[in-house]
Amino acid sequence: MECIFASDLHGRKERYDALFRSIGEIAPQAVFLGGDLLPRTGDVVLFIEEMMDRIDELRSSSSPCEVYVILGNDDPKQYEGEFIRADREGKIHYAHQRRFELGGYVIRGYSHVPPSPFLLKDWEKYDVSRYVDPGCVPPEEGIFTTDVDRGAIPHTTIKGDLSPLIRDPDMHRTIMLFHAPPYGTSLDMANIGGKMIDHVPLDPHVGSIAIKEFIESASPLLTLHGHIHESATLTGSWREEIGKTTCLSAAYEGKGLALVRFDTEQLGSATRGIIS
Repeated sequence: MECIFASDLHGRKERYDALFRSIGEIAPQAVFLGGDLLPRTGDVVLFIEEMMDRIDELRSSSSPCEVYVILGNDDPKQYEGEFIRADREGKIHYAHQRRFELGGYVIRGYSHVPPSPFLLKDWEKYDVSRYVDPGCVPPEEGIFTTDVDRGAIPHTTIKGDLSPLIRDPDMHRTIMLFHAPPYGTSLDMANIGGKMIDHVPLDPHVGSIAIKEFIESASPLLTLHGHIHESATLTGSWREEIGKTTCLSAAYEGKGLALVRFDTEQLGSATRGIIS
């Protein structure tokens, strides 16, 4: 199954233009969008509507594709309803904590990331415990764009969400669409190495321990990640092998769009190119 994957477009017109042009040229069977999709300013609802219209045009073409989408920590949850509506209209598959099947593969998505220094907390959760790295803001102390029970936040974790999936017998044929990368890999390196807060050194690996443990235990076929833009530049790698699982990142800090292209039958031949 020929697929393309992009993440962290952040509402930039040139990145979306490159994405849709590439979809038209490649004609993939599936497109995966890994979160942080929306602009920070302007009419966001109109932006989403125009985005869905472009997807609908592609799906109505002679080479239609299935589009799987999650949101990221920079995407206000107040707009989630627009994506759910587009899912109901058949334009996309909104994948957060949902299961789909395509071409003999299972597709699942998960948006949450561990606590960060940023104040928007719609898509942040404690990772494996209530520990928060130095310089980061606990989820319940941040800003939410929808109504939440702040008292319940300390009692939920990414690990708790993912643990039930470990026993899924279909994991060997599952593609997991995450926003956060796994901890301690070439995909989660932030540009904070050597820096300190209150004399405490910062860990440059800022991915999810829970996601790393999930991959080690469940061994999905493939995991897709974004979130840490500079990681590939710092580590020199946008892919990682964890046991039997191939992990690919489309996060990118430069101009243009990092586009990952892969065939589900030949994951070792996956490529990543910068499209302008």
